[in-house]
Amino acid sequence: MENWTGYRYPHLFRIWNAWVDETHWHQLDRWLRRYFQGQRSFGKRDRMAYANAMFSAMRILELVGALERQYGVPGHHQWQEWDLTWTPNQVKNIRNDKFWFWVALYHDVEAPAPTELADAEARREWFVTQCADQSNRVALGLEDFWQGWRPQWNAALQARAEKSQWSDSDVAAFKAGQNVLPPVWLRLQKGAEIEQVQAQLSDEGVLVSIVDNKISARGGAGLLETTAFKTGQFEIQDYASQLIADSVAVSPGEKVWDACAGAGGKTLSLAEKMASKGALIATDIREYKLNELKRRAKKADYFNIRTFMWDAEAPLKLPREVRVQQGFDKVLIDAPCSSTGTWRRNPDARWRNSEMADQDLLNLQQHILSQASQSVRPGGNLVYATCSWLVEENEDQVTQFLAAHDQFELISQSMVGFPHIDSDAMFTAVLQKRA
Repeated sequence: MENWTGYRYPHLFRIWNAWVDETHWHQLDRWLRRYFQGQRSFGKRDRMAYANAMFSAMRILELVGALERQYGVPGHHQWQEWDLTWTPNQVKNIRNDKFWFWVALYHDVEAPAPTELADAEARREWFVTQCADQSNRVALGLEDFWQGWRPQWNAALQARAEKSQWSDSDVAAFKAGQNVLPPVWLRLQKGAEIEQVQAQLSDEGVLVSIVDNKISARGGAGLLETTAFKTGQFEIQDYASQLIADSVAVSPGEKVWDACAGAGGKTLSLAEKMASKGALIATDIREYKLNELKRRAKKADYFNIRTFMWDAEAPLKLPREVRVQQGFDKVLIDAPCSSTGTWRRNPDARWRNSEMADQDLLNLQQHILSQASQSVRPGGNLVYATCSWLVEENEDQVTQFLAAHDQFELISQSMVGFPHIDSDAMFTAVLQKRA
């Protein structure tokens, strides 16, 4: 929220109660859209403010629990052991006025307090003395929580740092950045000129800048209401996601398959690079996602995209022109994953699963890899990507696949995006089938 003013607390309490009363922690953005549809008393500005407050709370969910415990029982706690048993449902035991005052203080130590909270000023004084200074937080063992980070994730992060040769400063930046919302990145299309689109968006009140020949937006007017969006001059696509599409290295006239296309963000990026020449097949297990892809493709004037449902139960039945050349030139697998690389943008995802990547998910990724690889022509490329930073979902999966499929060889693999770019964190690996 931009301003933590007292009159907002009753509304926050009502929204929060509706959220935590859910049996499961759903995707917060979708839940909020449904919630506000039935709450006509909220104007657009208020909906944005309360949505921002909810996302702020989700970023520091475990921290609030730790603050309430530390305030109630001062001293040095064994936070690593506490973290192993802590669950998101435990926040239901924290009274609303206490919970939201901690969230408010995290953002503004001068924030007004809920009127119901009798010891508000004592809490504020304790917070300023004990937590506002980083050295005090470190001494108390609260710094990980402050960054929206669970101590139990440190081993996985260290494995990532070793695999990607991240420096200590890279690791520190990665953790510190988890509670910082990245900008919205735009991918231009229809031959749009970057300076012209930037000027149009600025004129319509969007706060935009050009970084690495890409446009990023950080607020102001809504992007979806702009003329440039309505006329199809850009799509919203994260910087790291654009780099994954780049790694496929498609050329006009090729035969390409986006195996797990979803709503088609990377499919559209590939179509732009192919200049609507060649064949681009997009598949997904969800028909409604493919319908959204078709709508977006029509808006962008891409006419070489064909969509099919595919559940990975069997290899894809190849179209005739692909069968003639013994498979696709390029196959992209943007695999289902834990989505740990999107935590900055979707903080509620941090708490949704007890395990970041369970064995069923790992098995599914390997199964999709195996099935889709059969559709790559000799000399063609198989690109495996996730929006996860976990080694077990990325390099380990590539190693396992190569051990079972010696007709493929590794060309390159790397993390892209955060912490080196202010974006999501994603992984991409390029494998080639020997001719």
